[in-house]
Amino acid sequence: MDRPDPDELLEKIQRDEEKRQRGRLKIFFGASAGVGKTFAMLQAARRRLDEGIDVVAGIVETHGRRETLALLDGLDVLPPAHIEYRNRKLAEFDVDAALARKPQLILVDELAHSNVQGARHVKRWQDVYELLDSGIDVYTTVNVQHLESLNDIVGRITGIRVWETVPDRVFDLADEVTLVDLPAEELLERLREGKVYLPQQAERAVRNFFRKGNLIALRELALRRTADRVDAQMREYRADQSIDRIWQARERLMVCVGPGPESAALVRAAARLAASLKADWLAVYVETPNLQRLSDGMRKRTLDALKLASELGAETVTLDGTDAARTLVAYARMRNVAKLVAGASATHGWQRIFARSVGEHLVRCAAEIDVTLVGASLTQEGRGTRQGILNFADAGAEARSRPNAYLYALAIGAAITVLASALSHLQIAVTNLVMLYLLGVIFAAVRLGRGPGVLLSFLSVAAFDFFFVPPQLSFSVSDTQYLLTFVVMLMTSLTISHLTSNLRRQAHIASLRERRTGAMYAMTRELGAALTTQQIIEIGSRHVGEVFQAKVAILLPDSAEKVRQKVDEPNPQVTLDAASLDLDIAQWVYDQQKPAGRGTDTLPATEALYLPLKAPMRTRGVLAIVTGRPAELAVPEQQRMIDTFAAQIALALERVHYVEIAQDALVSMESERLRNSLLSAISHDLRTPLTSIVGFASVLSERQQPTVDASDSTQELISAIHEEALRMSGLVTNLLDMARLEAGAIRLNRQWSMLEEVVGAALAVCRRTLDGHPVKVRVPPELPLVQLDAVLMERLFANLFENAAKYTPRGTALVIDAVVERHADQKFVRVCVEDNGPGVPSGMEPRLFDKFTRGEKESAKPGIGLGLAICRAIVEAHGGKIGVENRVDGEGHVIGARFCFTLPANEPPPVEALPDGDTETPSASIADQS
Repeated sequence: MDRPDPDELLEKIQRDEEKRQRGRLKIFFGASAGVGKTFAMLQAARRRLDEGIDVVAGIVETHGRRETLALLDGLDVLPPAHIEYRNRKLAEFDVDAALARKPQLILVDELAHSNVQGARHVKRWQDVYELLDSGIDVYTTVNVQHLESLNDIVGRITGIRVWETVPDRVFDLADEVTLVDLPAEELLERLREGKVYLPQQAERAVRNFFRKGNLIALRELALRRTADRVDAQMREYRADQSIDRIWQARERLMVCVGPGPESAALVRAAARLAASLKADWLAVYVETPNLQRLSDGMRKRTLDALKLASELGAETVTLDGTDAARTLVAYARMRNVAKLVAGASATHGWQRIFARSVGEHLVRCAAEIDVTLVGASLTQEGRGTRQGILNFADAGAEARSRPNAYLYALAIGAAITVLASALSHLQIAVTNLVMLYLLGVIFAAVRLGRGPGVLLSFLSVAAFDFFFVPPQLSFSVSDTQYLLTFVVMLMTSLTISHLTSNLRRQAHIASLRERRTGAMYAMTRELGAALTTQQIIEIGSRHVGEVFQAKVAILLPDSAEKVRQKVDEPNPQVTLDAASLDLDIAQWVYDQQKPAGRGTDTLPATEALYLPLKAPMRTRGVLAIVTGRPAELAVPEQQRMIDTFAAQIALALERVHYVEIAQDALVSMESERLRNSLLSAISHDLRTPLTSIVGFASVLSERQQPTVDASDSTQELISAIHEEALRMSGLVTNLLDMARLEAGAIRLNRQWSMLEEVVGAALAVCRRTLDGHPVKVRVPPELPLVQLDAVLMERLFANLFENAAKYTPRGTALVIDAVVERHADQKFVRVCVEDNGPGVPSGMEPRLFDKFTRGEKESAKPGIGLGLAICRAIVEAHGGKIGVENRVDGEGHVIGARFCFTLPANEPPPVEALPDGDTETPSASIADQS
């Protein structure tokens, strides 16, 4: 066991401190309903209760099961909170009561449950997190189909999509997960015995969701998901304890991919081995300094092998290191890999003395790991070279330096020779001049590259022998001790040249990575400060273009979900023009959420690479890239980099989107609140004086007796004052009713009533308004009693009558009829008010019931557009719906409008239960009125 890293130890201490302050979450996890999760949770809770722990049942769904109900005996059950929703009071978990009670342990069943509208949180798991933050331990239950990452898989297996889901992070961050498992046969038997659902529900469930094949598949998913969690916990524990030994608790295989021509065959062999072992597997490529000088062909072969591994289901990883074998072993220990697969050596004869394959190095370095060496036959492409899959001693041709670099090396050698010749006259020992040549080799290797450094090494030995070793100006050597000097000088020069070149290359790569990391940080910082979509497009395009030396376009969807380029002032240096984009490909990428274009399997001949901008909630757009060096985008490191850039841009777009939604919602809420407050204030302040004006005008009209001296103009003036005051009073009444309905201050006083009585009362109130409009009421005698608020319903009819009278010519008739309809085993009373006017303007039907909406714009007709809005509020308060349509004749001409609404027709009380013993049948209908 190695000494723990101080930073990791500090991080672990901080995590432990956070866990101590939070409550502990324990999840009882199952494959489906009926396996016994709630039962197991209650059993565990009772054991904790026996230990003296304060246990409270927050909400437990027993579904009427006797065994489950019996376990609740003796537990403190928290009363539920009742939230009104659509005139019904629904029971929900009471978070505030739980926080006030603050037990040591609380039971909260069905973690994936969606709370009713009006509750504090949208999801129950958010309630649980608030309890955990308060230091309360929580026991809860969840099924495998409710996990977000598995939801679509379960939907494809069972054919049924579950819409209530839990984020996987909630499951993964739980302190404990207990798998409650039950074989499919036993679960089906419980269903047939009625221990899961009622008999009728159980029969439907067996035919649909609870088929045996579905249950077996769900059980396997639950077992695998639990195993993944346990494996993650084991890796975390090994990292916390700095344990580098391999624990072969689960089969995991790693294949070592290299530049050899048989890499693809090695990957396929590893895939077959992983499939036979049913193990997870990784494909790892270690890029050493030697491999960084690979030719384009060999590099492409490595990338193709990694891509093949990814397609076969492997996790692909690219690592950096100077020693491939040690890097692979260290990574295998970190990932708890029990088996390594590498290529067998193909070296022969003397080559084995100087070079071993990575497979042989792995056998020596990984004593506790099983190493499988796969033999690979030589392909035509690989003949003449050593074929070890990761034989890094001879990995490929070195990248060549420019020709003028070799001329500079010759010039450096000549300059050193001249300087050494001058120094030799100063009685300096000849062997000391070797240092000058070594200094020149270092300079050449650093500034010019490996090739010029090697050339200068040989030239330095030759020049030293020719000009300074007796006999001078000759390559012959009189003193044999100089031969040792030559050998040491040459080996030292070559070693220095090799090491210096490697350091130069590594420093260059580190510099590139540092610049790209800096660019990522800069882009993330700028995106975090961006406030508009256009700023995000500009920032993302600029940074991606600079890092990858490419032209970029960010395509965003419009209201019709069609991606378009949205750039106000395009920058030609980094922004792709429309001619270089293929919107059809971009649309496919947006719809399918998969990359396409250059370097992918979909339309690889396309010039641009198209990547989906996938955010946590949905895909936000498409990133298009065109670079002059497309091969670089195929490098795994580059792919990860561009994916990270795309993810950051997508997150920024989603953040701005939801900020805009929140701002719009806040403005709408404040505007609505202000308008409702204004309506309420105006209606209250105007109601009293208007009532007085109406009363005074009525008194004046009664006192002004028709006499000879009476002025006709005075009588008309009094009548006009009275009529206008009544109209203003009606407007104020509408304002007050709307304010009360919006504030929820009106409570329905439902009574069993006859609909024709309510209609008759409304007609009496609207007698003046309907003057000149014949009214026909057609209510069938068999129409049942309706449970309604007669006062509000009278107001509804009055508003409909006033609206019809206002927009229809004088003399046209109104027809009121009612029928009983049945929809989905429920009865409704459908009431319609028909007129013979101009009808409703086309396209206005869905908006006509909005507040302050009128049928005619800039109309001289009185009104402020609240009457129909009040009608809709009253109908919806009764649990019904209201709408409007145009009446047309046989030729399709509009002949009027028809306003219809529905009310639930519940079963009326028995006749004997009517007040005062009234057992008579109501009258058939009200006579036609005018």
